[in-house]
Amino acid sequence: MSLLIKNANVIDANGNFQGDILIIDGIINQIGKEINKEGIEVIDAKGYTVMPSFIDTHAHFREPGLTHKEDIESGSKAAAKGGYTGVCLMGNTNPICSTKEVVEYVRNRAKEVGLIDVHQCVSITENFCGKSIEHLESFNDDKELVAITDDGVGVMDSSVMMKAMEKAKESNWIVMSHAEDKTFSKIDMRIAEDLMTIRDLYLAKVTGARLHMAHVSTVESINAIRRTKNEGGNVTCEVTPHHIGLTTDISSYRVNPPIREKEDVNAIIEGIKDGTVDCIGTDHAPHTEEDKKNGAPGMVGLETSFSICYTELVKNNNISINKLSELMSKNPANILRMNKGTISVGKDGDLVLVDLNKEVTIDKETFVSKGKNTPFQGRKYFGEVIKTIRGGKVIYSK
Repeated sequence: MSLLIKNANVIDANGNFQGDILIIDGIINQIGKEINKEGIEVIDAKGYTVMPSFIDTHAHFREPGLTHKEDIESGSKAAAKGGYTGVCLMGNTNPICSTKEVVEYVRNRAKEVGLIDVHQCVSITENFCGKSIEHLESFNDDKELVAITDDGVGVMDSSVMMKAMEKAKESNWIVMSHAEDKTFSKIDMRIAEDLMTIRDLYLAKVTGARLHMAHVSTVESINAIRRTKNEGGNVTCEVTPHHIGLTTDISSYRVNPPIREKEDVNAIIEGIKDGTVDCIGTDHAPHTEEDKKNGAPGMVGLETSFSICYTELVKNNNISINKLSELMSKNPANILRMNKGTISVGKDGDLVLVDLNKEVTIDKETFVSKGKNTPFQGRKYFGEVIKTIRGGKVIYSK
């Protein structure tokens, strides 16, 4: 697809620019002023900001097996509406993503839907059993596989996690850690996260594996990751919009890890400012109303992520919008090995037009996700996604 965007306020992790962007055959071909090209679609972006599309390192689309909560089509539409053109999906489907058949099913469905790019994680242990990693051998020749994770469960057995890290290093996979020591889950969820974070950081150091810490939420875990990075550790980490935008004094909404204290949010903000935090992962987790009433942890996040993060980080905490683009586009694209994330010649023509001055009120009834589970209902934020473009094709327009 080919597209010319005119009169744009262009912002990415590398800087700001006023001008035009030409996309030819799905790839950014030219960036400059007064670009003209006959015979292709033109979007006048005057008054709007154009950024690289967002990439989510952490989402749940529930297909196969749990499609009453979400499916790949509805999840892709939610992503597009939120400004996302790439997501990394967790493996806690039914059946669990432990076989090539399940992984290929997800990939093929995503291609059939055709809205966004999808990376599907494989489980670290077979069917989340916590013990066996023999199934990973069947993925030795899988060139598309980027990451393995037992997200939602975690790997309790340290020796199993170490073997998985050794296998991941050999295969050039990322190990995504759901840091939760189950022996403390009913006692103290802070200790549960911090103990497992420290363990996995240590095992990654010993094995040399590439480690990505999911949904980091505590002061202690942020500090531990900072120390590891300062020592040269091969680790990245994500934080969620809800761990940025909520604290226990204003929300008791059930998520895992839980909503934390103000001091934890401050630590996350500081970690963003000093580079400890690499990216935003929504942990988009659709549930039915009944499941939430029965205690299922999680919330949807793809359609609200940009507004929350722009307001809380840029407007309220003096973080530059270039840094926000780094967190939501450049770094996650690099982590997931996608040719996206900056507005540069040769990158995929994946862009988002946003109105930074528009105040929006979050209304779950307008979500295109099947999941309506959000604690942000009725809250007001700034920043609205106007259009999402993938490969030069508009996949969402307000």
